[in-house]
Amino acid sequence: MATIRFTSHLVRHRPAPMIVATGATVADVLTVGLADDPLLAGYILDEQGRLRKHVNIYLDGALIADRLRLSDEVSPGADIYVLQALSGG
Repeated sequence: MATIRFTSHLVRHRPAPMIVATGATVADVLTVGLADDPLLAGYILDEQGRLRKHVNIYLDGALIADRLRLSDEVSPGADIYVLQALSGG
């Protein structure tokens, strides 16, 4: 099982407790982990299931490579960290 954690920036907009879920890829884990909270899922993913522009996901400390399909492989016990990317000047 993988653990999904959210930054305090996201928690400010939507309650986001730590979630434990199974899956072979980041997409699989997010689908299972966010199934009971479509509002939180919508804050992270767009209508096509792609990562929203101002959200980043780190898998075991490294930025995921595939932002479109979220196909990065997830090992058992992995940590997935979802954060709101900051932009501006």
